[in-house]
Amino acid sequence: MKHLFTICLLLLSIATMHAQSTEALFNGKDLDGWVNHGEEKWYVEDGLLICESGPKAEYGYLSTEKFYKNFELTLEFKQENDGNSGVFIRSTFEGTKVSGWQVEVAPPNKHTGGIYESYGRGWLIKPAPEKEKALKMGEWNTLKIVANGNKVTSWLNGVEMVHIEDEKIGKGEGAIALQIHDGGGIKVKWRNIQIKSLD
Repeated sequence: MKHLFTICLLLLSIATMHAQSTEALFNGKDLDGWVNHGEEKWYVEDGLLICESGPKAEYGYLSTEKFYKNFELTLEFKQENDGNSGVFIRSTFEGTKVSGWQVEVAPPNKHTGGIYESYGRGWLIKPAPEKEKALKMGEWNTLKIVANGNKVTSWLNGVEMVHIEDEKIGKGEGAIALQIHDGGGIKVKWRNIQIKSLD
């Protein structure tokens, strides 16, 4: 009986540690914990984080104040209009010039879930053509990104989109950021942005 009690305490402790390791990056109320880069629109409405092209129709980013190295990130997005956006990892900023890696969020057949290196090598890996149909344009989609050392894997609505091992990504340090692409006419809604540290 004593052993059973000890095991129960141990399991409870593990469960508590697991729950504590997951952090909500968006509080559903305001942009606390985030930094705006550029002049595009970022705002909260009805508990959703919304990005929208501004009058200048330039690139815009909303990055976390904190840096995250090894993690599992999950979020939901819903594209309206053009919907060309993305989720950057291990990224740093000089104005609206970003150094880092983007997990693409884009219109149909534009490689959502693929990985692009801005101001560097460009496309590193795109999803196989048959995986493009995992995107539900105009509906809520779930994106999961696992970055651990040199390895990055993305999933869209439960479908593994890409997996890459890259030494340069492994050396990266920086924030997580959401993007508005230039060109105008873009609107994307975000919710349930959760991160779990793997360090």
